[in-house]
Amino acid sequence: MNTLHKTLQIKTSPHVKAALNVDDIMRNVVWALLPTCAFSIYIFGLSALLSLVIATFTCVATEHVMCRRSGKTSSIGDWSAVITGLLYGLTLPPGLPLWMVVMGGVIAISLGKYLFGGLGYNVFNPALVGRAFLQAAFPTAMTMWGPILGTDRFTNVPSSLFALPFQIPSYQSIADGVTSATPLALMKFDQQLTESSHLIFGVTAGSYGETCGLLILAGGLYLAARKMLNWRIPVAIFVTAGAISAVFHTLDPQQYPDPIFTLFSGGLMLGAVFMATDMVASPMTNRGVIVYGAVIGLLIMVIRNWGGLPEGVMYAILLANALSPHIDAMTQPKVYGSGGKQIGRNSP
Repeated sequence: MNTLHKTLQIKTSPHVKAALNVDDIMRNVVWALLPTCAFSIYIFGLSALLSLVIATFTCVATEHVMCRRSGKTSSIGDWSAVITGLLYGLTLPPGLPLWMVVMGGVIAISLGKYLFGGLGYNVFNPALVGRAFLQAAFPTAMTMWGPILGTDRFTNVPSSLFALPFQIPSYQSIADGVTSATPLALMKFDQQLTESSHLIFGVTAGSYGETCGLLILAGGLYLAARKMLNWRIPVAIFVTAGAISAVFHTLDPQQYPDPIFTLFSGGLMLGAVFMATDMVASPMTNRGVIVYGAVIGLLIMVIRNWGGLPEGVMYAILLANALSPHIDAMTQPKVYGSGGKQIGRNSP
């Protein structure tokens, strides 16, 4: 007589697995970024296309080489390096020499990501690590702004784009297409406001990613609807920055801009939606992400209004990334049946 044998399998949690994996999430983030990239190419032309392609290729190639050199399987198939490349490319100014783009991309992956152990272990947003390096190493090149909607933007590129490696181009070479300062610089140093419609639709000078805020928001809403982005982080940033801006604008409208200007100028929209929401570098608790977003919004306003630089999104997010583990530790929920709190992210 046949005996039916049943095997009892004992496994550790989690017992319920989500239908989506890391690759699916990363790929959808890329799809959400593509409209912003396309609009940037429309505004800046071939300069944006070349920079975004080189930045993305450099990040992907660097990750592949780092994995193979360390004897690991290449992880470029998870799309995370593509996201880093696109975000990093969007933070760059038009006309930045391509050799600098390559150098920043290598730093973003090697120091910003791989040094900490790769995907899932990076303390800081890798794209911002790459940009921070370029900002420190080449401050002049990183603050030269090319023209928008140039009639020849799809047939010609700035001469500085092909400057020789390790030779900083002359100011004239970078600035041969520069026509104006960014809206933040005009406001900070000249108290000159930019039209709200120009800000919202991204028709202003600035980095490639300082484009259509509506497209960035649409990408964020798509990810939030699919539960691939924690909406609390950008909302906390918007509310904090907008509230501070409203208070000071009411007190002195000549010195401080209104909330619309604050939210749609510079890299705040891109940083809040796609960079501050880095799943690894941001807190894990619901209370923690609200505190985290509020800290970023506060730091942005402090740097913009009272710091020496017109923009502070990059530094605000990187500083908040450093605080993220501490925010998590302070906002951990109480363990059921005990009076204390869980300590750290990996507590049982």
